Amino acid sequence: MTSFTPPSPAVLVLEDGSRYVGHAYGATGRTLGEVVFATGMTGYQETLTDPSYAGQIVLMTAPHIGNTGVNREDMESARVWVAGYVVRDASRVVSNFRADRSLDDELVQDGVVGISGIDTRAVTRHIRSAGSMRGGVFSGEDFELSGAEQLSLVRAGVQMAGLNLSSQVSTTEQYTVPAVGERVGSVAVLDLGVKTSTLNHLAARGFDVVVLPQSVTSAEVLALEPSALFFSNGPGDPAASDAHVALLQDVLRAGVPYFGICFGNQLLGRALGFETYKLPFGHRGINQPVLDKATGRVEITSQNHGFAVDLPIEGRHETPAGFGLAEVSHYSLNDEVVEGINCIDIPAFSVQYHPESASGPHDAVYLFDRFRDLVTGHATTSSTKENN
Repeated sequence: MTSFTPPSPAVLVLEDGSRYVGHAYGATGRTLGEVVFATGMTGYQETLTDPSYAGQIVLMTAPHIGNTGVNREDMESARVWVAGYVVRDASRVVSNFRADRSLDDELVQDGVVGISGIDTRAVTRHIRSAGSMRGGVFSGEDFELSGAEQLSLVRAGVQMAGLNLSSQVSTTEQYTVPAVGERVGSVAVLDLGVKTSTLNHLAARGFDVVVLPQSVTSAEVLALEPSALFFSNGPGDPAASDAHVALLQDVLRAGVPYFGICFGNQLLGRALGFETYKLPFGHRGINQPVLDKATGRVEITSQNHGFAVDLPIEGRHETPAGFGLAEVSHYSLNDEVVEGINCIDIPAFSVQYHPESASGPHDAVYLFDRFRDLVTGHATTSSTKENN
């Protein structure tokens, strides 16, 4: 008869002293980070491999996680990026023909300390009331530390506000994803934590996608003579990315069309001269409702952000940095947070969510077509002006 070995204990500790005891999941040891919750019912692998989650302990509100295992095709980057992982019921078996391994094995391989078997609803409700906060997961020998020691370690951890994480998630070398089908131009992508699906969508619209390290200069970008510039999603506080803001301002002044998503939306806001602020608990998941003001259409979107642009959602506004008028194009139906910016006098726009639709939904994929149309239209207009 096979004997049953009970899982070893683990504890999630929040900086306000709250404690949730459960079972060790994934790697054992200690991990610290900002505790946030993600509301997607599916797509845990895409969440785990999204570089935007770097530095964060992610709690899944869906109760059953891991049943479809992990496969190579759905990876949004080369590794798992979350600082820690919190689930209620970890699947004991893998049941999917595409699976290569279990989620538990993947977490162990990438050294991600997790916890299962806690009431994730209670933690989510607490964060919804008190706001995202620093936390830690402790298992193995670290579980044996006193509660006071564990809490002290959590409170000594870094705050997300003021934190620049771009260098941790960006590529270190330039590379190109070639255009698929008829080529319409090239797009320089500043990798601030870009997802594989985003690059594939850009290439599918006929762009040679030139992916650049986050340390690149505006002179180096302009030397490529790109048809457009794209800023990706990514982790951290946009107020700590002044160099990226300055780069974007230089390229916008050169007349290069721009599209930004997520972190790229926040950086466009700052480049235009507006401020950003930290949200109480952020928007994370693949079921976030957004209103497109131009069409009146409601989009269900994939989101992962803890900061937002400070801009009134009605009217057109003079940009403090001298780029003409700008307006809010989309906003959240949950809390009226800015979800998109449209520039009136320069060829630039951005959205706060993830239109690459990995792992869904697909409501916002049209934005890649809009970007292609913006670039080709700008090229035609520029050519006409030169000929005249």
